[in-house]
Amino acid sequence: MPKSKQTAKDINLSDPQYYFNRELSWLEFNYRVLQEACDPRSPLLERLKFLAIFSSNLDEFFMVRVAALKEQVAAQVSKLAPDGRTPQTQLEEISQRLRPTVTQQHQHFERVIRPQLAREGIHILEYIDLNQEQRTYLQRYYEEQIFPVLTPLAVDPSHPFPYISNLSLNLAVVVKNPATEEEHFARVKVPNLLPRFLALPEELGIQHLRHSSRWTGVPLEQVIAHNLESLFPGMNIQEYYPFRITRDTDLELEQDEANDLLLAIEQELRKRRVGGSAVRMEIQTSTPEAVREKLRRSLDLEENDVYEVNGLLGLGDLMSLTALPLPELKDPEWPSVVPPRLQRISEMVTATMSGGETGKDFFAVIREQDLLVHHPYQSFSASVLRFITHAAYDPEVLAIKMTLYRTSGDSPIVDALIAAAENGKQVAVLVELKARFDEENNIYWARRLERVGVHVVYGFVGLKTHCKLVMVVRREGDSIRRYVHIGTGNYNPKTARLYTDIGMFSCRAELGADVTDLFNYLTGYSQQKSYRRLLVAPVNMREHFVALIRREIEHSQNGLSGRIVAKMNSLVDPEIIATLYEASRAGVQIDLIVRGICCLRPGLSEVSENIRAISIIGRFLEHSRIFYFHNHGQEEIYIGSADWMPRNLDQRVEAITPVEEPSNVRDLQEILGIMLADNRQAWDLQPDGSYIQRQPPSGVSPASSQDILMKMASNL
Repeated sequence: MPKSKQTAKDINLSDPQYYFNRELSWLEFNYRVLQEACDPRSPLLERLKFLAIFSSNLDEFFMVRVAALKEQVAAQVSKLAPDGRTPQTQLEEISQRLRPTVTQQHQHFERVIRPQLAREGIHILEYIDLNQEQRTYLQRYYEEQIFPVLTPLAVDPSHPFPYISNLSLNLAVVVKNPATEEEHFARVKVPNLLPRFLALPEELGIQHLRHSSRWTGVPLEQVIAHNLESLFPGMNIQEYYPFRITRDTDLELEQDEANDLLLAIEQELRKRRVGGSAVRMEIQTSTPEAVREKLRRSLDLEENDVYEVNGLLGLGDLMSLTALPLPELKDPEWPSVVPPRLQRISEMVTATMSGGETGKDFFAVIREQDLLVHHPYQSFSASVLRFITHAAYDPEVLAIKMTLYRTSGDSPIVDALIAAAENGKQVAVLVELKARFDEENNIYWARRLERVGVHVVYGFVGLKTHCKLVMVVRREGDSIRRYVHIGTGNYNPKTARLYTDIGMFSCRAELGADVTDLFNYLTGYSQQKSYRRLLVAPVNMREHFVALIRREIEHSQNGLSGRIVAKMNSLVDPEIIATLYEASRAGVQIDLIVRGICCLRPGLSEVSENIRAISIIGRFLEHSRIFYFHNHGQEEIYIGSADWMPRNLDQRVEAITPVEEPSNVRDLQEILGIMLADNRQAWDLQPDGSYIQRQPPSGVSPASSQDILMKMASNL
């Protein structure tokens, strides 16, 4: 009898000791991002990019996750997380874990990245190191471009402490009245409508033996700081200290107050621009205690909310320098390839213009068999965008239905939907207004679509619509056929070049019927409780995934092999984790590829010794979700929009589809196998929650899964 049967009563799989904390696991993910910035094997500007991403990730973490924990503490919430920690304990441990990491980031920038940039002709100068000619130029620039938009704000009994906006960089200024010798405190906001780093003209750049100046600039706040006399005439500038504030920015929508979801979101966005309560203050280590305390008390922050750094604040702004036209300092540009089965369609456009043979249309390709596409290795524009555009102009297409969670600011997809409506087709689009930090963009597209007659739906107050679906209804002879695209990523042509995602095109009748039912649920009053092939959250997805895992358990307990491979962004859900533990104890072999948060503890004796978990961090953001179940040789594999998190399974509308075409199944299995063999950018999760980056053995070439997939795409 398997050991799991003998010891099942001895182990409580819900015990907090078997779960990592969600927030601390996220910090480990961001630490892996930082290590990419520290990896000398990567090109310099790519390392600078990861340094900036680390900072931007932290900003969002504080605005959302830390803010939520602080709200729980204020509300005296004592409920324990699955790992047994209270909200207050989590805040304390976040601070302890994060401080040395932030210190490492700033030290690496100042001691390694900044000098290396200088050696390549990219000079971020300190104002005090400028020569007179450079200072004269910047003073003139200040007077003409900066001074007119600055507003000094005094702080005294008649001038209360000013409101400090979210993510704003500021100067705390101490001035003295020479007549009375009295000191005064003031705040100057560094305007975010100007570049954070002001470039000097090429002739004023630093010349170097190796390189002439490619870019030379100075931080904006230093230019302001060295010209403060113009803001406080007649006063003596005693000292100035930069500081940066992060605020709670999560939207709060009450069910009974959101009869018009569009208006409710717009009102909440106006609040966000100002921001909620402060959750973090970043200051330089040289800031005197008196100034630090005045700021901290005025912003109602705890001591743990203050983060000292030695160097520039807001390193996320370094992202602007990664746009410098220096390809030798970046990863080689990757031109996504056209999927082989769609290459005839690409040729069709040229042939049509020249009067030649046109070949197959997109729908004929899908009718042959389901089409799987893998971005950014394969072109999003030549597949998904072309599908929607093709449908917009095809005279036989009657209707297009689509979900939009995030899209680009100049979205060609929205343009195609507008064209479809103008061509007389029925177009219905669910625009998810609650897509975090994309709400304003989505409101803009929603209003634009409505103006041309598109049926726009805004989703539900209590649920986010996160599924990635397109359905095209087409007349073919005397019948109607439905074509669908079901994906793992957003319909955003820009992020499709940066995120790895998978999509499937199909005209299988059962999938078309399921997608129809799902759209009816999204746009009407349907209470659909069952689907033919789709796994839909929050309807049947959780139960189905648990059943798939339990089927592997049953196979293993019957002496057969059990095998699960699951790739996702985050693994948090306690029920799924406990079921995976059961599977491991039954002998099921489980490999997890989890880019971000992983609350499951692998490698624990008698609990998870058959579970391995890796994270892959590379030039592309791993975003696809793939779920493989061996099923005693009758393999099943799924793709879709959902991670194994409570929010995806219970609080969002998600869609997962089975992939049944044998060649597509083989392709997905190959992708998973390549990722599991990665020895360059894969990190192994340890039982204690730390990660160890894989290194190729001596004499073995590095095998980056992303590099391999690029080469494979190029050779098709």
